[in-house]
Amino acid sequence: MKKVYFRRPERRKSRDRGFLRLQGAVLGPYYWRVAHLLDTPGLSFHRKCAALGVRLMAAPGIRFREAYDLIFRPMDSVRYFEFGTLWEYLQSNTRNVTRYLDVSSPRLFPMMLINEFHGATGEILNPDGKDLDATVRLMDAAGLSGRCRFHRKTVDEIDFPPGTFDLVTSISALEHIPDGGDRRAFERLWLSLRPGGSLLMSVPCAREPFEEYMDFNEYGLLAPDGEGFVFGSTCYDAQMLRERFFAVAGEPARISVYGERTAGSFFRNRSEKIGNPDYPFWREPYMVGREYRRFGAIEELPGIGIAAMEFMKT
Repeated sequence: MKKVYFRRPERRKSRDRGFLRLQGAVLGPYYWRVAHLLDTPGLSFHRKCAALGVRLMAAPGIRFREAYDLIFRPMDSVRYFEFGTLWEYLQSNTRNVTRYLDVSSPRLFPMMLINEFHGATGEILNPDGKDLDATVRLMDAAGLSGRCRFHRKTVDEIDFPPGTFDLVTSISALEHIPDGGDRRAFERLWLSLRPGGSLLMSVPCAREPFEEYMDFNEYGLLAPDGEGFVFGSTCYDAQMLRERFFAVAGEPARISVYGERTAGSFFRNRSEKIGNPDYPFWREPYMVGREYRRFGAIEELPGIGIAAMEFMKT
């Protein structure tokens, strides 16, 4: 499989952060309105995040920046598609979610789910201790941690009995597991789901698959090679999705594909976000609507995309 190597760009000096936040508060709503005209996905999910952010403005233990981010910049890039699409899948079926498992999704999605489904209890797995601590603190501030248990574990360490959960989510997580571990992880998630339950997940995809290696250890879970590069993620083609996931659970009940209109825009945008501390994240809904669109199949992608899927267990 093709290997792609990514070097972290040098980080530039920041300007006045207070001015930038004020700029975002003033211009963010304008770009958000334009994003509606561009049919950017996930804007209704953004509204839910903003409402929670307003509620947390005065919450103890939450910094102003964190509440601000929930209001004006809760997501970036294709997270708008992932969160928005999977939330639509979740809402379109009448379901009773009481036992819920999330494996290493960005914290915003399981947090909003626990907030929405008042009768649900959640098991939140994340092997990255620093990231998990941030999740616990935010859940505490929102008054949601009492219905969750938090586990610093990998998928391989799951010890729940088969058929435990009504709902399992894993958003942009399994692709970070190397050496075929993604299929083994998916098998464990599928086993933990009860009949009648659903599994929501997303992974990056492209017409031709590749593995990405980075010169920084983002999660601190894997050892670098001799040149200092660490496995970052797998980008799947349609055949790999069938081999790694569909062969275990069958064809997904629903699948949606979203990707860059012009190949290379994702990597350019990511480099800018890493290197520019003043990147205008509040403009992100507009950027996503302008530079990405929906595709009918992975084979149609000109570059990198995301496949969002729902698997139903019979």
